[in-house]
Amino acid sequence: MFDYREALKKIPHKPGVYQYWDSNNELMYIGKAKDLRNRVASYFINKDTQFNGKTRVLVSKIRNITFTIVDTEIDAWLLENSLIKKHQPRYNINLKDDKTYPWIIIKNENFPRIFWTRKIIRDGSKYLGPYGSVGMMHTILDLIRETYPLRTCNLPLTRQNIDAGKFKVCLEYQLGNCKGPCQNYQTEEDYQQNLEEITNILNGKTGAVVKGLKAQIDAAAANLDFELAHRLKNKFDVLENYQSKSTVVNSSITDVDVFSIASEEKYAFVNFLKVMNGTITQTQTIELKKKLDESDEELLTFAITEFRSRFNSQSKEIVVPFDIELDDPAIKFTVPKLGEKKKLLDLSQKNVIFFKTERIDQYEKLNPDVRTDRLLTQMMKDLRMNQLPRHIECFDNSNFQGKYPVSAIVVFKNAKPSKKDYRFFNVKTVEGPNDFATMEEAVFRRYRRMLDEGTALPQLIIIDGGKGQLSSAMKSLKLLGIETQVTIIGIAKRLEELFYPGDQYPMYLDKKSETLKIIQQLRDEAHRFGITAHRKKRDKGTLTTELHLIPGIGKVTADKLLKYFKSVKKVREATEEELLEAANLKQAKAIMEYFKAQ
Repeated sequence: MFDYREALKKIPHKPGVYQYWDSNNELMYIGKAKDLRNRVASYFINKDTQFNGKTRVLVSKIRNITFTIVDTEIDAWLLENSLIKKHQPRYNINLKDDKTYPWIIIKNENFPRIFWTRKIIRDGSKYLGPYGSVGMMHTILDLIRETYPLRTCNLPLTRQNIDAGKFKVCLEYQLGNCKGPCQNYQTEEDYQQNLEEITNILNGKTGAVVKGLKAQIDAAAANLDFELAHRLKNKFDVLENYQSKSTVVNSSITDVDVFSIASEEKYAFVNFLKVMNGTITQTQTIELKKKLDESDEELLTFAITEFRSRFNSQSKEIVVPFDIELDDPAIKFTVPKLGEKKKLLDLSQKNVIFFKTERIDQYEKLNPDVRTDRLLTQMMKDLRMNQLPRHIECFDNSNFQGKYPVSAIVVFKNAKPSKKDYRFFNVKTVEGPNDFATMEEAVFRRYRRMLDEGTALPQLIIIDGGKGQLSSAMKSLKLLGIETQVTIIGIAKRLEELFYPGDQYPMYLDKKSETLKIIQQLRDEAHRFGITAHRKKRDKGTLTTELHLIPGIGKVTADKLLKYFKSVKKVREATEEELLEAANLKQAKAIMEYFKAQ
């Protein structure tokens, strides 16, 4: 048996990374900590209430603990990320990522070419990216090609080769897509100036390029070189249009990383925006698969490390949706409440929610049970239950001026209607319009029978009504001794308030909440089913009563007549011969005389 107390004595109160190993000496989990001993100790102290089942399983398998001390928490942060990527322990967050992202390359050569690639070669070339959106990358390349004529050939354009006249201009030169450096029609200085402007554009610094172009346009116009001014104006318009589409915040916001997160029970999604001079230059969303009960802070911290490593970001400011406990003098974490940075965070949040919705929809289409489990889990959390509401029953009463009372019950199983289990009760013990007593009787009769038959009780009972109906239902549950075995709530129609027994204040769910939508569906279905049952009873009662007014016609004969003729109207219109099919001669004559007198 592993003695964690002895292991803790060897672990210092310093920042670092710890590793958990099992009996086969396999690495199970890697974690970081500001204080190694305190963090490791937290897994063993009160572990039964602090963690979920998977974490308790992990702790039960620990047979050895190793650790690495580092100077600062940020070093632990980075080390944890690199170790997880290298060893991929079973219980760590699984980064679902199998892509090679594209880069824009400025080739290390005379008169450098610019193109895109997925492979990085350490040959001195400059790589910009990576780009999470291939479409955005091609848009930027098209902008560059439209604005700056550059060579696309792979000829060795050395000074010696050009001076020797080894090359001739190609069709690209004739089309105006290249200025012909191969025949010395374009100088290296002019080509290099274009490259500097392109590099600024790729880094999001379009403002400086646009400003420079405007000065060149003014100079060309002053010199009466209107042809050059026109070409420069076209280039200016293209860049200004690109900037207007790319800029989402004030251009004074420079070199900022923005992160947002959206979590589900098993997955989390993190969006990253790279902002340079008010322009989003890079964006990407990744999916994280949870292995334990990782908090949003842990998941976001992991994703920040991954993104900054992947995109080689050196930003000094990181915009996040909530505070992150990470002491690093080189990085400033900002949680904006207003202003341009808040707009950026909202944009990132909008992207991550969209990505999450799309991905979950894909999962649920492939496996409908995933959606059901997610909905039930969300309901369990929203309604503060301790078990999944796989079986839900909803009660609704219906009557007409106190007459023909009916109590209807609809049943949902796995968040879907189970119509074969619908039931309605003809109220037996209540006289007059008493909705509370009707509800009390219906609930008692329903669960008395279920207990007698040994049928499994529902996990959730919904009462269509406010505090009064809910209290009446609770009386019956207490009489049966099952008030602690099920969750029961009442829903008031006016404001969609949810009431709990003994709680004077209602609970409100978001109007777009899936939990509220299912409750509303149950309530509406119970109302529909109750109205249908009530109308049948009322119609039958109304029709039978009119036939009872005829002297000599009792209940048995009235029912027989209605069964044969289907309605009182057809009984009224029937001939004596036709009436004899369902009544005797004396009764037939009485019916004829009754309707004739009317």
